[in-house]
Amino acid sequence: MNTLLLSIILVPILEIYLFIKIGSEIGAFNTISLIFITAIIGIMYARYEGLNTIRSGFSQLVKNEIPAYEIISGAAIAFAALLLILPGFATDILGFLIVFQFTRKLIFKNF
Repeated sequence: MNTLLLSIILVPILEIYLFIKIGSEIGAFNTISLIFITAIIGIMYARYEGLNTIRSGFSQLVKNEIPAYEIISGAAIAFAALLLILPGFATDILGFLIVFQFTRKLIFKNF
């Protein structure tokens, strides 16, 4: 089965499961508030990291070097921002892992 198709099916199922579990523990209003708070904080931090990446890319260009890491990092930050906008806890966790520079470097080191 195609990996993309499988993820399109499994991610919403996981998100709904987490909504139900977390919502039953902390309540519906708190769950919705937590989703909005993580989205707002995540987008603000993604913007901060994106601006740092652009700044680093320009400094690489001034040195006549190719900003390859910065290009890949910028695309990863854009993907992380998309994940943080989507409502859900699993996508927020993955988005925060990609946004933070330390974990992003660990992920890139494996590829």
